[in-house]
Amino acid sequence: MYSMKECCRLTGLSYDTLKFYCNQGLVPNVKRGRNNNYREFDEDDINWIKGLICLKRCDFSIKEMKEYMQLCKRGKSTIVERKNMLNKHKKLLEEKILKLQEASNYIDEKNKLYDKFLSGETEYFSYFIKKDEKINRL
Repeated sequence: MYSMKECCRLTGLSYDTLKFYCNQGLVPNVKRGRNNNYREFDEDDINWIKGLICLKRCDFSIKEMKEYMQLCKRGKSTIVERKNMLNKHKKLLEEKILKLQEASNYIDEKNKLYDKFLSGETEYFSYFIKKDEKINRL
């Protein structure tokens, strides 16, 4: 069994986030220590919490995480619904990845241009400064 602190270390969650997830009912069947009534987690809990972390990274809302958990609790008959939820979020992630890749490519192209300016290979220009205005070429 793992304490809250140990669970946080194993999952990478902050103490406050883990406590929040527990208080929201996102970690089912949390056990309590006999002597101190502190939350305790087993390997299944750790694996479930790691899954919650992944769902959060996939932009699941707390409400969606709860819905997903309820579907999981209902068993095999909900696999299609769970797959649909995951695939919906996967599509959104793929769209986000594409936009991020476009942004990264833009930065790469700007850096190449800036390197050309700095090396003197290309004369400096700006869309904001008219050619007849004096500019600082440093």
